[in-house]
Amino acid sequence: MDYVEIGQVVSGFRERMTKLALFDPLYELQRKRQTDRQNKPIDFMELGLLTLLYFFEQKLMRNNKAGVKDLAEFLLKVTGIFVDLDEAGFEDLARQITQVFRPTTGKKRDFTFMNWESGNTEYIYISILRANAFDLKTNTQYYTLDEDGLELIFATKEFYTEFQLSIHQLVLRKQLEKGEFEGALRQINEMRIDVEALQERMVKLEHELKRNIVSEETFGRYKGLLEDIYLRLQMENEEFEELRQFVKETKDRVQAQTVRQADQRPYELILRISNELEKVHGEHSVLFHQSMVLKSHALGAAQESLYYTGLDSFNFDQDIASLIFSTPLPLETMKGVLAPFLPVQETKMWSLLTVWAEQNMLEDGSGQERDDKFLEIGGDSDEYRYQTMQKKLYMLLMELLLQMMEEQGQVELHAFIQLFEKSEHARLLGERAFYDFWIYLHQRSPLRADDRDKQQNEEPGTLLEDIYMLLGSRCLVIIEQEDIMKVNDRFSIQNMLISWGEQDDNRT
Repeated sequence: MDYVEIGQVVSGFRERMTKLALFDPLYELQRKRQTDRQNKPIDFMELGLLTLLYFFEQKLMRNNKAGVKDLAEFLLKVTGIFVDLDEAGFEDLARQITQVFRPTTGKKRDFTFMNWESGNTEYIYISILRANAFDLKTNTQYYTLDEDGLELIFATKEFYTEFQLSIHQLVLRKQLEKGEFEGALRQINEMRIDVEALQERMVKLEHELKRNIVSEETFGRYKGLLEDIYLRLQMENEEFEELRQFVKETKDRVQAQTVRQADQRPYELILRISNELEKVHGEHSVLFHQSMVLKSHALGAAQESLYYTGLDSFNFDQDIASLIFSTPLPLETMKGVLAPFLPVQETKMWSLLTVWAEQNMLEDGSGQERDDKFLEIGGDSDEYRYQTMQKKLYMLLMELLLQMMEEQGQVELHAFIQLFEKSEHARLLGERAFYDFWIYLHQRSPLRADDRDKQQNEEPGTLLEDIYMLLGSRCLVIIEQEDIMKVNDRFSIQNMLISWGEQDDNRT
């Protein structure tokens, strides 16, 4: 077996020993020898695991006041029928166990091992329990699970602790599908603890970024680690969004079911689940944002610091000059050494974008002046076809209007629209051109055929040219009314009164 294969075998030896070191307190408890009042041996390892579960439950319940006496009461309730001890005996057991998980010196437990990857004796420091608060009145010390304690709890249940939150999300969805709302609520509490543990790890990682990046290799390792964390948090955030929608649908379904039932507890539980999930999602969103900040700003700052550290330690005479003059280098190698100190190559090139630059050409090569006028709109253009259709519409409306005027003498716009709605052209009420026609008429009131020559150069006047021909020698007067008509959801227009005017009327 060569050296490369051995290196692959022992790779990550310290991380593996760190996982094993978490169980060292439990094995230390297993080595204890003590009997109860009936001379039955007491298994301290099992009581140690019960202690971990007790403090984990207190963390789920957000109880910050859990001490030795509380632990003794718990052990008495769980094991009292198997272990024959009085209250003082259980309190002594609880104190021994807490002292193993958290030494009386207040220091972390140390674990010594030989790191066969580095060839050195190394130390691992673990903290299962940590002091949480102290009651001066009762002289009571309260404890809570530390990060290593949480990892030990998860290690006794499931593998892959880095995916613990994702696993909880999957379990939560299954519990909601089965209607196990109490279990789902507990699952959310465990998710909250996972998020809190991740927050502590992110803080430590930020400190490590500022302290440990001293080489490109270390920078690349932390960069890959941050990218993995970012992708995992992104997937977890997407799962939270789906869970929130799923909880909302479940809440609506449960609400519809509980309306016909007297038991409202399922609906109360799903409300609590919804609220707690929103809190956990909020904390996780903050963590997700923190990972983005670390990935962009902190990592960039560390890289910049590494760059300036390299500049400060760089010595041109020693690192470059001595290498060139003291060591005979091949020509290709010399080019590589000198390349960073040579100016950047510059090549004068013609850009294709210059064809779009402004050009002032008034005559062509033959000396004739160029025609710089815009092309006229051809008969096949979209604008030409639109104007043709608009003229036809105006002719149709004017013919119908004059027909009603000849029958009634004067016409209100709302009466015209009511009649128009019953005709085969009712679809035109949804077109803007229909309403533009009445606006043009009102703007040019009174309307005479004599005005055609004055307005032939205006675009609206050109559209109304055929209308003047229908009008002949008559005159139309359009007067606004007070009411406003809502023709459809899209258009509204003010009512108008259209009547005949005198041929010799003057505009006012």
